Amino acid sequence: MRFVCLIYNSADVDGRQTVAETEAVVRAHFGFDEDLRDRGTLIHADALETPDKAVVLRVRNNEISMTDGPYVETKEHLAGLYVIDASDMSEAIAIAAGIPCARIGTVEVRPVRILPLLE
Repeated sequence: MRFVCLIYNSADVDGRQTVAETEAVVRAHFGFDEDLRDRGTLIHADALETPDKAVVLRVRNNEISMTDGPYVETKEHLAGLYVIDASDMSEAIAIAAGIPCARIGTVEVRPVRILPLLE
């Protein structure tokens, strides 16, 4: 069963860590990624750029509307994600608890919904 683990970093912490602290978290993620690959659990993982590099878009009545970055002030922002394979939510939570950013931010674990193609 696939699960997505969405990593949220606090605006209070993100960008305020020292270079050494940031490097330690990145190294921890690389080690965690390698462990998940070795276990056959990792499907995909990526870090995301900061919200100031994002574009929010909507399409209404075939018209595209865009704004730079998040349109509301947030205390946490989506910083990265993992897509993992786990037998159930309990196993997914156990895996997600090992995500290094869970110690400084928040991780949302959500089952991936497989949508059937209706004929």
